[in-house]
Amino acid sequence: MHFLRIFIFIFLLSCEDNFQEIQNINSKNILPIGITENLKLIYTDSAKVKAILYSNLNKDFTNQSFPYSEFPDGVKITFYDKDLNETIVTSDYAITYNKTNIVNLIGNVVINNFDGSELKTKQLYWDPEQEWLFTEEKFSFKNIDYDIVASRLDANRSFTIFNTGKLDGKVLVEDN
Repeated sequence: MHFLRIFIFIFLLSCEDNFQEIQNINSKNILPIGITENLKLIYTDSAKVKAILYSNLNKDFTNQSFPYSEFPDGVKITFYDKDLNETIVTSDYAITYNKTNIVNLIGNVVINNFDGSELKTKQLYWDPEQEWLFTEEKFSFKNIDYDIVASRLDANRSFTIFNTGKLDGKVLVEDN
């Protein structure tokens, strides 16, 4: 009996805790197909610069079943219209989904338009094909006619079509 106790004791001492290794084997590691540092991406159409994207870090996950590209250190995008007027968009983090072509901007999102208007929010979705912006988050918008804070935004890129939820602030209205 004493021999059996010694054998069980030695057997227990020889066992290792491999729980972390087992978790690693069973987990599916998601690795990017590429990583780019200090990215400057220039988008052109008909030999004209339409936009320039700057980011300190880009992780390309287009090798996933739902492909995406991540900008964990944020982005700065400068858009140019046909008259070369600049609109600058910045955020702390961004992710673009390749299948839907939707861009999700997160954290200190700011849009400074060439006409002096400014939009600020915590999060903003952008559809570049439709040139449409939307969020359910609280936002502020200022220009020559508006100084508002509201929740929910549904607007075109030039802010000529502008729908919001409940809002507070000043709006210039012409009386005809």
